[in-house]
Amino acid sequence: MDAAVLIVEDETELARIVGDYVRAAGFRADVVEDGHDALVRLREARYDLVVLDLMLPGLDGLSLCREVRRQSDVPIIMTTARVEEIDRVLGLDSGADDYLCKPYSPRELMARINAQLRRYRGGLGPVPTIEVDEASRTARLRGQPLDLTPTEYDLFALMARRPGVVFSRAQLLDAVRRDTLEVTDRAVDSHIKNLRRKLAAQPGGAEIVQSVYGVGYRVET
Repeated sequence: MDAAVLIVEDETELARIVGDYVRAAGFRADVVEDGHDALVRLREARYDLVVLDLMLPGLDGLSLCREVRRQSDVPIIMTTARVEEIDRVLGLDSGADDYLCKPYSPRELMARINAQLRRYRGGLGPVPTIEVDEASRTARLRGQPLDLTPTEYDLFALMARRPGVVFSRAQLLDAVRRDTLEVTDRAVDSHIKNLRRKLAAQPGGAEIVQSVYGVGYRVET
């Protein structure tokens, strides 16, 4: 089932951007700007994660976080423009699971969201779901089959088994070359390009295979 994320943020443009990123990952995103409204939402509906701004009208983020913790263990990522150490300590002591200072990269926030969801769901697998079936040599993204060539499958399967680990071109080359020399170092980049294009055609797939400048590639879920 898709994750539901509540974004509690009174900066309208930032809330819109975060909501767009969350939806692009295939999750449901609800946005509220007021602490009291957020508390009502959390009592009426089930959410898998909350992105919570510290400075809010109505009910501030710390108070809201403490109130939520009295009734739920839903992961909370707190965000704020206040960077002093005491604010970080207060945020975590109030029950927040993670803390991100503004301005932040939406991609970094998504990485933290995915990490918290994996932890909250008991390590049941990466989010969005990647399925690699070694017996049939097939791969699926969020239940949708991927039409991959044998080489694309080998590259994707290798990285998907160890999300977040950066693989060099040499490592990827060793994994797919087998008994022939038809796959070269440059060809790895071409196969990765085609793989990324196919993933991007699926909801939430555009950012799954990432390049690490000067090193290689990794799968982020």
